[in-house]
Amino acid sequence: MWSADQASKVAFEYLSGLGRRWDHVRTVGELAEELAAAGKISADVEAAAWLHDLGYAEELSATGLHALDGAAFLAAEGVPAGVVSLVAHHTGADFEAEERGLRAELSSLPAADPADLDVLTLLDLVTSPDGSLTDPETRVDEILSRYPVSSPVHRAVSRSRAELLACAERARRQLGLPDEWPAGTAEGVLQS
Repeated sequence: MWSADQASKVAFEYLSGLGRRWDHVRTVGELAEELAAAGKISADVEAAAWLHDLGYAEELSATGLHALDGAAFLAAEGVPAGVVSLVAHHTGADFEAEERGLRAELSSLPAADPADLDVLTLLDLVTSPDGSLTDPETRVDEILSRYPVSSPVHRAVSRSRAELLACAERARRQLGLPDEWPAGTAEGVLQS
């Protein structure tokens, strides 16, 4: 039987050997834990924060679309639809699915709550690949610089850039977070 507190353990099991990817996921998860402890986000968002990049694990990668691969694994494990949907559709995954010809496969998974998806996208976009804190604009630029123009990731992020930044802004407003959160809030990311 699944419980949300298993998310960090599952993430550790599959991602802790992936260096920077684990650093990124750990920071996203810890930020989510702080927001959850403050009563700002649901248990589903907290769990999805830990699990959002699960599909990068070599043994789970089937299609090359990490959001789809991670979500498919979680669904098969009986993880609740709210968590599966967030992992499946996080941070512009719908755009990447289109670029990879996997739109139908991704669409077969449950749709995510838009407000929760915005929050997960914000958490992903304020965390750099090495786990350090950043801002959404810098993070999007970093993603684009890391992938060649011919990559489906580059093409998807180029197409979804405005929407990704809008998601992050909506989430900040929804959560009542300052514009500089979390990078400008050294000790205790929720202090303002």
